[in-house]
Amino acid sequence: MMWESVFDLFTRLRSVSVSQYGICKLVVRRHRGKSVECNGGHWVHSGDWVGELHLDNRQVLQLSRSVGPDRAALMTARMLRNSLKQISLAMDSTPELAKVKALTGITLLHRGIIYGLGFELHPMRSKWFQWFSTYYLRLLLMVLHPGGKRRVKQSTEKLNPMMLMMTKQALMERYRKEVIPCRN
Repeated sequence: MMWESVFDLFTRLRSVSVSQYGICKLVVRRHRGKSVECNGGHWVHSGDWVGELHLDNRQVLQLSRSVGPDRAALMTARMLRNSLKQISLAMDSTPELAKVKALTGITLLHRGIIYGLGFELHPMRSKWFQWFSTYYLRLLLMVLHPGGKRRVKQSTEKLNPMMLMMTKQALMERYRKEVIPCRN
C-alpha cells in the first residue's frame, strides 16, 4: 500500500483535481494520445478533459480479506455502480467535472468487472504504456488477490490491459435514470 501513496502523489501532480466517489478516485486531466471514437459517433481527442477512474485499492484489499475474493468482486462491481451514480450527479454541480467529455480507466479485469456497467472496451494504442500497464496491473493483482500469483501464472495470456471508456452522454443516460429523486 506504500505504492498507493506514491501513486496518489504522482496523480495529484498531473491532474486538475482528484475526488473520491465511493470506491473510485476520479482524476480530472487532459486526454493524451490518439483520438478515440466511442459509440454514438462521439470522439475524445488529445487535449479533451477526461475523468480517469481508479479503484481505491485499500478498499478492495479490505473487502477481499474480509469476505473473500469472489464475494469481493461482486461487491466491488456494486460499489462501482454506486460510484458512477454519484459521479453522474456531480457532473452538473462540480466545475471540474462539467468540462469532462468521458470517463476512462485501464484494467486487466475487463471481462468481469465491467459487465452491465456501460463501459466500452478499446485496445491500448501505446505499446510502451501497454507494456507498463500489463506488468504493473499484474503485480497489483498478485498483491491484492489472495490467489493472485497462481491466477496470473494460469491466465497470463488473458490478462492484457484494455482501456475502458464511457462518454459523458452515456454516463448521464445510464445512471441518471437510475437515480430516484427525493420527494418532500
